[in-house]
Amino acid sequence: MFTSDQRKGIFALLSLIVALQIVYFFIDFSVLPKNDPEKQKWLSLQSEVDSLKILSRNAPGKIFLFNPNFITDYKGYKLGMSVAEIDRLLEFRKANKFVNSADEFQRVTQISDSLLKKLSPLFKFPDWVANKKHLKKFENYSDKTFTSKEKLVVIDINKATKEDLIKIYGIGEAISLRILKQKEILNGFVSMDQMNDVWGLSLEVIENLNKHFEIRTVPEIRKIDINNASLKELSQFYYFRYSLSKEIVTYRSMNGDFKNIEDLTKIKGFPVDKAKIITLYLDFK
Repeated sequence: MFTSDQRKGIFALLSLIVALQIVYFFIDFSVLPKNDPEKQKWLSLQSEVDSLKILSRNAPGKIFLFNPNFITDYKGYKLGMSVAEIDRLLEFRKANKFVNSADEFQRVTQISDSLLKKLSPLFKFPDWVANKKHLKKFENYSDKTFTSKEKLVVIDINKATKEDLIKIYGIGEAISLRILKQKEILNGFVSMDQMNDVWGLSLEVIENLNKHFEIRTVPEIRKIDINNASLKELSQFYYFRYSLSKEIVTYRSMNGDFKNIEDLTKIKGFPVDKAKIITLYLDFK
């Protein structure tokens, strides 16, 4: 059925296939020539890298310490806390309180002893907690203006200078400038509670500030007409964000004018803990 040329072609193809199979069977192509040191060096290095990868997979994971005051719902769940225990901690933190030890954390959350034993090695509290006893020895402070051995001098916070603030134990130049900057943003403090809005102030430092400073001269405040202010005007207010301002405008258009600060606290996302301060900036007429 095949011509002579076709038969020759088929025979040549079969011969080539057999020859290639013999070469593949008897020659090991995976062995690199001994005269190629670069490739041998590369293979040696790759083998070392692979062994290090295996060791890293089997190595124990790094443990990260955390401040238990800032445990979220998800993190609490991952740590083995129940919903009720997490809620107790969150309620405690809403009052602007902090746990300063593992025992206090257990009293607040009511977690079991076994879970506390598991979690307490992971707790990391701020440095000032460890030095709490030292911070309370205010009478040993060298500055004569604020020493407890002499009559306490109370200064108007709105007239305080950087030098006045630095005299407080725990306040350096950076934090004093931060307080003054906050006063500038607010056009003056109207309440000592606004010290809680200054980043970096611990509870002990705020307590010392309240001992040595007070509001004597209330600054002139251009109050916001809460029932007529535009979205732009509301969003420029320090204590309102754009999203909250939008909620206020929407609520006002659907429910009418606000009569008092209690009406505003009904709005989702309103900072209820700052309601007493916010009301000083608002006009409900």
